Amino acid sequence: MFQGASSLSLDAKGRLSVPTRHRDALGRQITLTKHPEGCLLIFPRQEWEGFRARVAALPLSAQWWKRIFLGNAMDVELDGTGRVLVSPELRAAAALEREAMLLGMGSHLELWDKATYEAKEAAAMQAGMPEALQDFSF
Repeated sequence: MFQGASSLSLDAKGRLSVPTRHRDALGRQITLTKHPEGCLLIFPRQEWEGFRARVAALPLSAQWWKRIFLGNAMDVELDGTGRVLVSPELRAAAALEREAMLLGMGSHLELWDKATYEAKEAAAMQAGMPEALQDFSF
Protein backbone atom coordinates (compact mmCIF):
# COMPACT_ATOMS: atom_id res chain seq x y z
CA MET A 1 0.00 0.00 0.00
CA PHE A 2 1.51 3.30 -1.11
CA GLN A 3 0.66 6.53 0.64
CA GLY A 4 2.21 9.89 1.33
CA ALA A 5 3.90 12.56 -0.76
CA SER A 6 7.59 13.06 -1.45
CA SER A 7 9.27 16.02 -3.09
CA LEU A 8 12.05 14.66 -5.31
CA SER A 9 14.51 15.73 -7.99
CA LEU A 10 15.41 14.01 -11.24
CA ASP A 11 19.11 13.98 -12.03
CA ALA A 12 20.60 15.15 -15.34
CA LYS A 13 20.08 11.68 -16.87
CA GLY A 14 16.40 11.54 -15.90
CA ARG A 15 16.85 9.18 -12.96
CA LEU A 16 14.64 9.38 -9.91
CA SER A 17 15.67 8.10 -6.50
CA VAL A 18 12.69 6.20 -5.08
CA PRO A 19 12.18 6.91 -1.36
CA THR A 20 13.35 4.03 0.82
CA ARG A 21 9.89 3.52 2.31
CA HIS A 22 8.51 2.53 -1.12
CA ARG A 23 11.33 0.32 -2.40
CA ASP A 24 10.31 -2.95 -0.77
CA ALA A 25 6.70 -2.66 -1.90
CA LEU A 26 7.75 -1.73 -5.44
CA GLY A 27 10.27 -4.49 -5.88
CA ARG A 28 13.00 -4.32 -8.51
CA GLN A 29 10.82 -4.51 -11.63
CA ILE A 30 8.27 -1.75 -12.14
CA THR A 31 6.18 -0.32 -14.94
CA LEU A 32 5.73 3.36 -15.77
CA THR A 33 3.04 4.71 -18.06
CA LYS A 34 1.18 7.89 -18.94
CA HIS A 35 -1.88 9.15 -17.13
CA PRO A 36 -4.28 11.42 -19.04
CA GLU A 37 -4.20 14.05 -16.29
CA GLY A 38 -0.54 14.81 -17.04
CA CYS A 39 1.37 12.63 -14.61
CA LEU A 40 3.00 9.21 -14.78
CA LEU A 41 1.75 6.08 -13.07
CA ILE A 42 4.28 3.78 -11.40
CA PHE A 43 3.23 0.22 -10.69
CA PRO A 44 4.92 -2.74 -9.01
CA ARG A 45 4.96 -5.52 -11.62
CA GLN A 46 2.16 -7.55 -10.00
CA GLU A 47 -0.18 -4.53 -9.76
CA TRP A 48 0.66 -3.56 -13.33
CA GLU A 49 -0.36 -6.98 -14.62
CA GLY A 50 -3.82 -6.61 -13.07
CA PHE A 51 -4.22 -3.05 -14.36
CA ARG A 52 -2.99 -4.08 -17.82
CA ALA A 53 -5.54 -6.92 -17.97
CA ARG A 54 -8.38 -4.55 -17.03
CA VAL A 55 -7.33 -2.01 -19.66
CA ALA A 56 -6.85 -4.69 -22.34
CA ALA A 57 -10.41 -5.89 -21.69
CA LEU A 58 -11.93 -2.48 -22.45
CA PRO A 59 -14.20 -2.35 -25.52
CA LEU A 60 -13.04 -1.13 -28.92
CA SER A 61 -14.62 2.26 -28.18
CA ALA A 62 -11.83 2.79 -25.63
CA GLN A 63 -9.02 1.98 -28.08
CA TRP A 64 -7.31 5.33 -27.56
CA TRP A 65 -7.24 4.79 -23.80
CA LYS A 66 -5.60 1.42 -24.41
CA ARG A 67 -3.00 3.19 -26.52
CA ILE A 68 -2.40 5.80 -23.83
CA PHE A 69 -2.00 3.32 -20.97
CA LEU A 70 -0.58 0.22 -22.68
CA GLY A 71 1.17 1.71 -25.68
CA ASN A 72 3.23 4.04 -23.52
CA ALA A 73 4.05 1.56 -20.75
CA MET A 74 7.73 0.96 -20.07
CA ASP A 75 9.14 -1.79 -17.89
CA VAL A 76 12.17 -0.66 -15.90
CA GLU A 77 14.25 -1.87 -12.98
CA LEU A 78 15.40 -0.05 -9.90
CA ASP A 79 19.17 0.05 -9.82
CA GLY A 80 21.23 -0.98 -6.80
CA THR A 81 20.77 2.42 -5.17
CA GLY A 82 17.00 2.57 -5.65
CA ARG A 83 16.99 4.82 -8.70
CA VAL A 84 14.76 4.41 -11.73
CA LEU A 85 15.40 5.84 -15.17
CA VAL A 86 12.40 7.73 -16.55
CA SER A 87 12.57 7.65 -20.35
CA PRO A 88 12.74 10.94 -22.28
CA GLU A 89 9.33 10.16 -23.83
CA LEU A 90 7.64 9.73 -20.46
CA ARG A 91 9.44 12.74 -18.98
CA ALA A 92 8.14 14.84 -21.88
CA ALA A 93 4.61 13.46 -21.49
CA ALA A 94 4.49 14.57 -17.85
CA ALA A 95 6.54 17.76 -18.39
CA LEU A 96 9.11 16.43 -15.91
CA GLU A 97 12.34 18.36 -15.86
CA ARG A 98 13.89 18.50 -12.41
CA GLU A 99 11.52 18.98 -9.46
CA ALA A 100 8.89 16.28 -9.00
CA MET A 101 6.24 15.06 -6.57
CA LEU A 102 5.75 11.36 -5.90
CA LEU A 103 2.34 10.48 -4.46
CA GLY A 104 1.26 7.18 -2.96
CA MET A 105 -2.13 6.20 -4.35
CA GLY A 106 -2.73 2.83 -2.69
CA SER A 107 -1.82 0.22 -5.28
CA HIS A 108 0.48 2.49 -7.29
CA LEU A 109 2.36 5.79 -7.28
CA GLU A 110 1.86 8.96 -9.30
CA LEU A 111 4.82 11.04 -10.48
CA TRP A 112 4.08 14.70 -11.19
CA ASP A 113 6.04 17.74 -12.25
CA LYS A 114 6.06 19.64 -8.96
CA ALA A 115 4.74 22.96 -10.32
CA THR A 116 1.97 21.20 -12.26
CA TYR A 117 0.91 19.20 -9.20
CA GLU A 118 0.85 22.27 -6.95
CA ALA A 119 -1.26 24.21 -9.48
CA LYS A 120 -3.76 21.34 -9.92
CA GLU A 121 -3.98 20.80 -6.15
CA ALA A 122 -4.63 24.51 -5.57
CA ALA A 123 -7.35 24.51 -8.25
CA ALA A 124 -9.01 21.46 -6.68
CA MET A 125 -8.95 23.06 -3.23
CA GLN A 126 -10.39 26.28 -4.66
CA ALA A 127 -13.18 24.38 -6.43
CA GLY A 128 -14.31 22.83 -3.17
CA MET A 129 -15.49 19.37 -2.29
CA PRO A 130 -16.90 17.37 -5.23
CA GLU A 131 -20.41 15.95 -4.98
CA ALA A 132 -19.02 12.40 -4.69
CA LEU A 133 -17.51 13.37 -1.31
CA GLN A 134 -20.46 15.31 0.10
CA ASP A 135 -21.59 12.39 2.28
CA PHE A 136 -18.09 11.25 3.16
CA SER A 137 -17.34 11.58 6.87
CA PHE A 138 -13.89 12.78 7.90
